[in-house]
Amino acid sequence: MIASNEHFVAGVDFGTDSVRVVILDAADGKVAGSRVAYYPRWKKGLYCNPKENQFRQHPLDYTESLVEAVTGAIHEADTARSGTDKGSISSKISAISVDTTGSTPVLADRFGTPLSLLPAFAEDPDAMFILWKDHTSVQEADEINRVSRSWGGTDFTKYVGGVYSSEWFWAKLLHTIRKNPKIAQAAYTAMEHCDWITAVMTGTTNPDAIKRSRCAAGHKIMWHAEWGGYPPREFFDKLDPKLSDIRDSLGTDTWTTDVPAGTLTPEWAQKLGLSESVIVCVGAYDAHIGAVGGGAAPGTLVKSIGTSTCDVIIGPKPATGQQEHLIAGICGQVDGSVVPGWIGYEAGQSAYGDYYAWFRDLLMWPIQDLVATDPDAKHLDIENIEKAILPALEEAASHIEPTESSVLALDWVNGRRTPFANQNLTAAISGINLGTDAPAMMRALFEATAFGARSIIECFEDSGIEIQKVVAIGGVARKSNLGMQILSDVTNRDIHVTAGDQSCAIGAAVFAATAAGLYPDIFTAQKALSAGIERIHKPDSTHVAIYDKLYEKFCRLEQFIEGETK
Repeated sequence: MIASNEHFVAGVDFGTDSVRVVILDAADGKVAGSRVAYYPRWKKGLYCNPKENQFRQHPLDYTESLVEAVTGAIHEADTARSGTDKGSISSKISAISVDTTGSTPVLADRFGTPLSLLPAFAEDPDAMFILWKDHTSVQEADEINRVSRSWGGTDFTKYVGGVYSSEWFWAKLLHTIRKNPKIAQAAYTAMEHCDWITAVMTGTTNPDAIKRSRCAAGHKIMWHAEWGGYPPREFFDKLDPKLSDIRDSLGTDTWTTDVPAGTLTPEWAQKLGLSESVIVCVGAYDAHIGAVGGGAAPGTLVKSIGTSTCDVIIGPKPATGQQEHLIAGICGQVDGSVVPGWIGYEAGQSAYGDYYAWFRDLLMWPIQDLVATDPDAKHLDIENIEKAILPALEEAASHIEPTESSVLALDWVNGRRTPFANQNLTAAISGINLGTDAPAMMRALFEATAFGARSIIECFEDSGIEIQKVVAIGGVARKSNLGMQILSDVTNRDIHVTAGDQSCAIGAAVFAATAAGLYPDIFTAQKALSAGIERIHKPDSTHVAIYDKLYEKFCRLEQFIEGETK
């Protein structure tokens, strides 16, 4: 039995816009302190070009924001404790665990230094982290898929759903080294964000010393025990010999997130205000860690719903001597990527909250243009108007009843992740007439993302993965009551929304507590530390039947648009 107020752990969640840190009491999961720090360069839109689907992040955004968030969380915890317990909470923090977006790789030199930290490439976007939603490598992903099926050996996409995506590691590297010969020449290795940030904190950035994430390697980098690590050089030589060299720098081993990557270096202990004895766990992806924080268990699908979605469920490993059952169309199935000893299955949608944000920005354009060009409009408060638009649209949309003739939209505004990744696809909206207003369009987008979610559930269950419970975590799940109710109606399932908005950071803390030896396994730590369920959305039977018919139309529209794309 762990005594309260004696052992603390820190969870660090690197999201798309910011890093979130929570410090939990390891006895019961009570949040002692938390802080969100926003990436300053990303906030300015630096190194990105949305019209070309280019989204890059500077490594200094990560390190600077990490220091701000950790020290801020410690300060908040110390302030709250000052009246009852003297001394900083920092001396009682045993371990820290980190999750990041993914696949978010960077090219680095022989010492594991991202090329953008070298003077020669300080302002080159190709030398920076290539964010998960960067889709500049669609052609390269297509090429990887063609080679995988034709090179004469194993199809190395078989454990990633049969399709390699432009959102993933090798496609991004191949695009970058072909586009930028100077970067290609300078690069020795490549690292996922979740591997680099833990390596920095533990002083193990040398490629030979990095403990690379099983989660990242298995889902995005084609690692599998069946072929002893990564695909052979002969495979990568058919794409580009430089990829073969990078492949050799990765080693063959990967580690699950309950394993310590090391302890804090003296430099990082000082920066964060922590002890050098603090354990740093092997890194992983946010949705997989968040699934643990949200209650991942056999039969439970955890949907991490934010700018996009990542849907995660775990299942048992095959019995000795039996072949692993392959699930076509998903984003990978990996032993230990979520919970050690279990197969982690991943799927997702390339846009969810991003779809709503796109519509908001569309509506905001005339207001922003007026303020920029019309002196009489200078008084308009753009920031507050922007914040108010989506809540106002959701409120108005909640009063609209669905009908079989409702506006119908596809959720492919940023391509399709699952089923069967295809980033060439684009969204479509049908059924618009002169009576269609903004709230009706907003409801159509809620319905589109819910229809996309239903197709993922069907993809899993058609392949034999039974889903008994659906849990929703993340910002959209927490904020949008209408969005979650429509999701419940469309899928005809209860949607359990977690309490608190830090499931990813809490999941990271679960791994930290396990790595520190405070709990014997992940499930025991999860039970003690997770926030639980705040509300449950139950399907409205009068809407379920209507949405069944609209879903049939949605599937027909998908088939038409995909056929036109081909």
